Amino acid sequence: MEEKAGRTQENGRSAGAARELRSSSCASLKMFLVALSFAYFAKALSGSYMKSTITQLERRFDIPSYLIGVIDGSFEIGNLLVIAFVSYFGAKLHRPKIIGVGCVLMSIGTFIIALPHFITGRYEFKTQMGQVLNSTLNNPPCQADLPENHTQNGCEGESNLSIFYVLLGNVLRGIGETPVQPLGISYIDDFATEENAALYVGCVQTISVVGPVFGYLLGSLCAKIYVDIGFVNMESISITPADARWVGAWWLGYLIAGVITLLSAIPFWFLPRSLPVSGPQSPEKCTAEQTRFIKDSPILKHKYPADEHTSFVEMAKDFIPTLRTLLGHPVYLIYLCVTIIQLNSLIGMVTYKPKYIEQHFRQSASKANFLMGGINIPAVALGMFSGGLLMKRLKLNIMGAAKFAFGTSLVGYVLSLLFFAMSCENAKVAGVTMSYSRIDSISYDKHSLSAACNSHCSCSASDWDPVCGENGVTYVSPCLAGCTSSAGSGKNTLFSNCSCVGEVGNLTASTGQCPQKDDCDTMFPYFLALSVITSFIISLGGTPGYMFLIRCIKPQLKSLALGFHALATRTLAGIPAPIYFGAIIDTTCLKWGQKRCGGVGACRIYNTTAYRIAYLGLTLSLRTVSFIVCIPGFILLSRQLKEEERTAIHGSLANGGAELEALRKEEFAVSNTSDNSTRAQLDSPT
Repeated sequence: MEEKAGRTQENGRSAGAARELRSSSCASLKMFLVALSFAYFAKALSGSYMKSTITQLERRFDIPSYLIGVIDGSFEIGNLLVIAFVSYFGAKLHRPKIIGVGCVLMSIGTFIIALPHFITGRYEFKTQMGQVLNSTLNNPPCQADLPENHTQNGCEGESNLSIFYVLLGNVLRGIGETPVQPLGISYIDDFATEENAALYVGCVQTISVVGPVFGYLLGSLCAKIYVDIGFVNMESISITPADARWVGAWWLGYLIAGVITLLSAIPFWFLPRSLPVSGPQSPEKCTAEQTRFIKDSPILKHKYPADEHTSFVEMAKDFIPTLRTLLGHPVYLIYLCVTIIQLNSLIGMVTYKPKYIEQHFRQSASKANFLMGGINIPAVALGMFSGGLLMKRLKLNIMGAAKFAFGTSLVGYVLSLLFFAMSCENAKVAGVTMSYSRIDSISYDKHSLSAACNSHCSCSASDWDPVCGENGVTYVSPCLAGCTSSAGSGKNTLFSNCSCVGEVGNLTASTGQCPQKDDCDTMFPYFLALSVITSFIISLGGTPGYMFLIRCIKPQLKSLALGFHALATRTLAGIPAPIYFGAIIDTTCLKWGQKRCGGVGACRIYNTTAYRIAYLGLTLSLRTVSFIVCIPGFILLSRQLKEEERTAIHGSLANGGAELEALRKEEFAVSNTSDNSTRAQLDSPT
């Protein structure tokens, strides 16, 4: 009795300890989930803020779009340098602390990007307003013998140094971001229950999409603030946020994003290296016999033994064979090709979408960023979360997840074809998109800027200082509009007696481009509505597609598969896509600005039709190729699943046969023992 009571008490204690362990494990997992979500939020916020500042950086440092693509791709270069080793070795070390170190590095990189604002001079843009500041009607702009741009001593080196700091900071951000995704997702998948893993990953991915909402909204806010706010007299600034020369306070958002990223690193230092495996398969809920069975169960084989200590040399020796095994998996390779092609399309499209809205629909940078963050990105976040929820509700297997992701992508692709019909006419700019005689003729030749109406003026063809004539036509500068007098200052300057605006009367021109948005204002709401719908539908397949990646390979290869997937997509999509998208967009430029150091600067106005065809055509062409590659992928996946099913059936039959044979032997042994004992009883004397 005492023995029995002692055993009961012991069992009670062990059950209580197990419950306490499970409770502690659950709390730690939830804390890790919150910390990882915040880290995803921080990295997504700073990444999207970088994309929102593309036009600001172009104008501030006078660089073309392809060079901005290089800067944007430098993040992926940083990732590329360390991702394979972090994914492989990091999975066997203290994952939360490695993620914490990564967040600190991201924060340092973000601060470095903002550094050029504090070590270089103030932003300068060329304008003829300075020539007529506080002038009277007797000062004629068109008679000013304006010199060509003079190169300022040392300004080229200053510009190159600024670009170097932005590149360096973005590379550091890429290195710091490396461990967050592969180690974070594999940690959740290792210690969460089977049914909750997809939902947790969906939550994290959703938070990572919420980050860009705030990133673009921050970009919208900073784009409204002049770059040198507090250091210049704003009354003397002659440009507005709608001007192609306006530069917002791009540096301010990087300081805010850097602080947020630094805060995200703190929780990871207080999390354990590993957690007890929770869920119904946990050994504490099983008998001794079941525990012995579970140790070899395929159900738990995907749970990585985080406490298992292996020497660095042994891990290094095992790296190449493990990588060879991973790359020998045909379904994984096809999936890799499809995602690389689709991400080329997605990254190129997202990187230049705010710029597309600015140039095509003639919106300010602030409004374009606000619409991206306030309307488009929330639709993506809702789609990601809904995709994870649907996967759990529908209990999709590997094939179901693959079909779901493919179907949503295909529907989104078909709807995206409608964007080609949503067009705006080119802005009416004399000598660029139309001749001075009001005939539409797009020109790339600077000689077309000269006409009889401004032949008496000494005008520079390289300037971009637009004015809007009374006739609704934009002229490249007051001089090229033939204006002979002016009054006022800054934004309120009014030019009069402009010979190119009209031949009769005192015709005037005001600062800035003419609005000319009637056709765009009608089309723009439809563009936004379609953009939201397609974004939601395509993002529905995001979480199922990601879970397919985790489940299509052997469990022990999971962390390396995630890391190599990130490595390949960053190398072949993240780095090149912004560069060649930017280079193709550059070919549609009609009027280039000029650096104050001399040479070609940022583009001032694009051929709207050519921009639309190049941007949308490249995006949808890449997605078409990805759908073609999917066909052999589905065939291989179907074969793999059938083969696994056959293997499982044969395995169960073999196990069943072995158990039956063992049972027969046991029965035979019992029968023999029984017969022998009967004989012995019969033979024994009474």
